[in-house]
Amino acid sequence: MTRVLVAYGSKRGSTAEIAGWIGDTLRGQGLETDVADAAEVRDVTAYDAVVLGGALYAGRWHKDARRFARRHAAALSGRPVWLFSSGPLDRSAQETEIPPVSQAARASAALGAREHRTFGGRLARDATGFLASAVAERTGGDYRDPDRVRAWARQVAEQVAANRAQG
Repeated sequence: MTRVLVAYGSKRGSTAEIAGWIGDTLRGQGLETDVADAAEVRDVTAYDAVVLGGALYAGRWHKDARRFARRHAAALSGRPVWLFSSGPLDRSAQETEIPPVSQAARASAALGAREHRTFGGRLARDATGFLASAVAERTGGDYRDPDRVRAWARQVAEQVAANRAQG
């Protein structure tokens, strides 16, 4: 059976939830899938494919996603990899394909990722912290689209299956 790792960097849990939706969808497509915090993953050699996601904060990709990409680049060479970002606090990610921020683009190039997708984010209106509370006042809310996330995860599953059939 094909094993897939969905790793994520998340500060407030929204990106972790998206990773969970992706993992559930991949399992539903018959793939053995683990979902894990990127900071906790020590070894990726047991996986046939990886999906790596990171939250966006102030235009930066989550540090744990960046570190994961650097730490595991050699081991992921030749394995199919997909990336995602979570963060726009509006409906823009549903209306158009948003290119990856520079750090996610660098990780995509370094890992030879097949695709990067940006999904809307979530920030509770009562978020704490100076920057988060200021942003939450203006644009707080949940802008994630679970159906869009799951549709993308099904596309990933199809590509994993096609890759397995070829190899």
